[in-house]
Amino acid sequence: MIKRILIVCIAAFWATMNLCAQDEDVFKGELGGALGGSFYMGDANYTTPFKDLRFMGGAIGRYILNPRMAVKGNLLVAQIAGDTRDFNNKYPGLEDASFKRTLIDLGAQFEYNFFAYGTGHGFRGGSRFTPYILGGMGFTYAIPPEKGVFTVNFPIGIGVKYKLKRRLNIGCEFTMRFSMSDKLDVTRKDGLQLNDPYQIKGVGLKNKDSYSFTMIYLTYDLFPKCKECNY
Repeated sequence: MIKRILIVCIAAFWATMNLCAQDEDVFKGELGGALGGSFYMGDANYTTPFKDLRFMGGAIGRYILNPRMAVKGNLLVAQIAGDTRDFNNKYPGLEDASFKRTLIDLGAQFEYNFFAYGTGHGFRGGSRFTPYILGGMGFTYAIPPEKGVFTVNFPIGIGVKYKLKRRLNIGCEFTMRFSMSDKLDVTRKDGLQLNDPYQIKGVGLKNKDSYSFTMIYLTYDLFPKCKECNY
């Protein structure tokens, strides 16, 4: 009797695995890495995108809700820098300041694909390519010098992605990350302080620092969906 039960259980498990294998082109998630450039906008750079461009990189993962929607998480490390010596605006006392520091960004965003993204019989009418938009919330930690800064950020952005192979995706993404701190550009104790050079306090996101990531990423699909769970 025990042998018969074991044989039935093994057969049922094998049948379930085969059923899932039939829909291995439909996946629940992605995991991969990203590389690119970062720049800062604040009291040392009001209006010029990609000024003092620095390196960024890290890991990203997606939970796929359906072919048009996903939730993405990221753990990214970036460097930002600024210098008021080539800045048209002059601060009180005609002082100048420069800074450079490293940020750690941990966050999550909701993505919406303009086209149903995916290939195979699980994605009827799906596309290998799609542009998308995103928005979310995250946390920023600015590593010392001077003192560390921990704050909330709100990213918004656009991107495109393309399915290279059955499980391999490549994409490019641009985001602006609006922080709730005006101290990301403060890295020294003496002289001009870039967090409040005119002694004018900001409200909400006004007079706060922001930074941007432009990255290329590569992800690998994980966790195939079973046929009976397919959307």
